[in-house]
Amino acid sequence: MAQVINTNSLSLLTQNNLNKSQSALGTAIERLSSGLRINSAKDDAAGQAIANRFTA
Repeated sequence: MAQVINTNSLSLLTQNNLNKSQSALGTAIERLSSGLRINSAKDDAAGQAIANRFTA
């Protein structure tokens, strides 16, 4: 007996794009809500290192 697997590729693509949009929105809200120019080292690694030296 043959089995058939159906995949809705358009739905998968849409879901992937929605996940990317949600991630970008979360990052934007984090940046806006903190009021800081650098929220994590991935924003500006060199700037984060310099800022850590000033606060230490």
